[in-house]
Amino acid sequence: MAGLKDVVTREYTINLHKRLHGVTFKKRAPRAVKEIKKFAKLHMGTEDVRLDPRLNTEIWKRGVKGVPFRMRLRISRRRNEEDNAKNPLFSYVEPVVVASAKGLHTVVVEEEEA
Repeated sequence: MAGLKDVVTREYTINLHKRLHGVTFKKRAPRAVKEIKKFAKLHMGTEDVRLDPRLNTEIWKRGVKGVPFRMRLRISRRRNEEDNAKNPLFSYVEPVVVASAKGLHTVVVEEEEA
């Protein structure tokens, strides 16, 4: 696939409410982390998914069972600079602060090169 070779950044809105339906209260935040990783792996096509510490803070801000219904995420597919890396690319997921994540569509973010 030619699309997997390039470095790209996109903003997504993920509906965590439907992904956490029926999950035990004490397992909601850990499951949300797993679901975000699964979402990034699916949409970016990389096995290696890394989460920003601020994303972890946003998920856990209201406790283990108070996970937000929707979150806006910026997922970047980046080149792996490590010497003995298994995968040439990895995904980096970070939160985007918005007033409401409802009704926002996927957007490709253009990064300015300095």
